[in-house]
Amino acid sequence: MKRNVGKRDRLFRGLGALVLLACAWAAPLPLAARLAAFGAAGAYLLFTALSGTCLGYALMGRSTCPLSRS
Repeated sequence: MKRNVGKRDRLFRGLGALVLLACAWAAPLPLAARLAAFGAAGAYLLFTALSGTCLGYALMGRSTCPLSRS
């Protein structure tokens, strides 16, 4: 899949992922609720931050990457 997540977007996704994963670890909820509410979203944001691709952006035809010059 083509990269469609820019550097600044990746940074904020990574920070958001860390916050959500910390909430999944520390929230005073049952484990299943923590994983469903915070863990899944945090894992997806971390994946998109590391890979540079976002399925939602691809489906909408969006990109935050700068245009590459030929």
